[in-house]
Amino acid sequence: MLRSPFFYFIIFLFLFSCKEKTTVNPNTEAIQKEALSLRNTGIANYEKQNFNTAFFEFNKSKILFETLKDSANIGYILIQMAAIQQVNGDYYGSKETVTEASTYFKKKNMYTAAINATLGVADKELSQYNDAIFYYKESAKEYEDPIAKLIPISNIAPIYIQQKKYAKAIALIESILRTKLLDDKLQATHKARNQDNLGYAYFKNGMDEKGFNLMSHALQKRNEIKDTYGSIESYLHLADYYSKKDVQKSDENALTAYTISTKLNSVDERLEALQILISNDNSPQKHKYVQKYFTLNDSIIKVRNNFKNKFAKIKYDAKKEKDENEKLRLEKAENQLALQKEKYLRIVLVIIFIFLVILIAILIRYYKNKNKAIEFKASYETETRIAKKIHDELANDVFNVIAFTESQPLSKENTKENLLQKLDDIYGRVRGISKENNKIDTGANFTSSIKEMLSTYNTTERNIMVTNIENINWEIIDDIKKITISRILQELMVNMKKHSQANLVVIKFESDQNSILIHYTDNGIGCEKNKIAKNGLQNMESRIQAVKGTVDFETEPNKGFRAKINIPK
Repeated sequence: MLRSPFFYFIIFLFLFSCKEKTTVNPNTEAIQKEALSLRNTGIANYEKQNFNTAFFEFNKSKILFETLKDSANIGYILIQMAAIQQVNGDYYGSKETVTEASTYFKKKNMYTAAINATLGVADKELSQYNDAIFYYKESAKEYEDPIAKLIPISNIAPIYIQQKKYAKAIALIESILRTKLLDDKLQATHKARNQDNLGYAYFKNGMDEKGFNLMSHALQKRNEIKDTYGSIESYLHLADYYSKKDVQKSDENALTAYTISTKLNSVDERLEALQILISNDNSPQKHKYVQKYFTLNDSIIKVRNNFKNKFAKIKYDAKKEKDENEKLRLEKAENQLALQKEKYLRIVLVIIFIFLVILIAILIRYYKNKNKAIEFKASYETETRIAKKIHDELANDVFNVIAFTESQPLSKENTKENLLQKLDDIYGRVRGISKENNKIDTGANFTSSIKEMLSTYNTTERNIMVTNIENINWEIIDDIKKITISRILQELMVNMKKHSQANLVVIKFESDQNSILIHYTDNGIGCEKNKIAKNGLQNMESRIQAVKGTVDFETEPNKGFRAKINIPK
């Protein structure tokens, strides 16, 4: 029913429909499954031209995707709903729907291109030609594919013809036809359409013979590629051409356009064909054509008004159902409030228990080290650091969470989300403390475990670079020295994170016949050399001395920090 190749970009949109997202929440997964099922059923019904059913299914799917906050699918579905409204003549409604869709796409892409093309079609059909041209141009800018760009651009030419700007239409179409489109069916259809429009513009601009030849050739091409819908426009253009030259041929072309548009249920084209037959005033059936015109026009107005009312009712009923469901969910949440509060308290206790188990395991590992004296000292300092972290970072937070659950009404959604966020933060900190002190893999995965540990200190503001670690023959290094190296690097990272304010750290490994050399460099703020021990590196020196290694520090205020570590093989 639309005069432009709007269905092309709808098909294009189907081919690139939204990717389905995965989820681990069973309830969310069930909602997403239902939403996707409704969306896909809506697409199938759209293709079968079951527009009422498709619109209803799209709208229900949209509401479910709104609960999931899936903006990509919401925007995609709104574009399809707007397309259905346009097919049924609800151009104002389609503009409202597609404008809502635009709020779900922050970046320009194929969807925003489709939105602008939809607005262009609506404004063209509402005779708002300058606005339609603007939106078609915006749509062309947002397509990346050069062939796709031509579709909205080519829609501008018929508008210029409507505005009697024939020279502009001719220049635009000629530039399109010079692009040498690929010779497949879609491009052949597009080329024939532009040739027909170019011929019609020539005719309207006074170049009758040149225009007639192009329109005739375009019709022949459309018949060859079986572009039945496109041939309607060709017959209408030829009927207009013959109206002042050979009225009988004009009637023949208009009747052919009327017959084809009747078979394809293209009401607008049927009305245009009848208008030509009536204005030619060459047939004894003129009275019959007039009667058909008024009957058909009244019928289409009534049908389109019915569609508008149905679309509005579908949206209203769906919103009402959504509001009722929200009310039921709120009542259910209030009934489960006491159980939820108890559940959250149990989560806090479980986290504390897990932390205590991890802490005990860490202490046991440290006390089993072969070098009892050095290991005891290192273990003591490690326990002190963990205890400080527990006191400074976790104990107060756990107490605050317990107080929060006792004082805040958990029936509110934002309060529940706040509580869950606090619990997630505590859990993350427990995991972080655990990861800093867990068992070191000294086997085949030692290199990978070192790189993984160092990578945890990478942030958007800080880059950790490790070089030549794979070139060291770690198989000949005993486990005690591997553990020492891992702990040394960890101490350096912790010290860097706490004191240096560096945004670049380079750790370079070298080896010779007798030892492994580790060069550490960062571009932090540095410090006075006599203050190094106070920065938490004394424990690292003890570890190096325990394996008969050496360490040399170089640092000055505002000139970074360097350490050269030598570990004998």
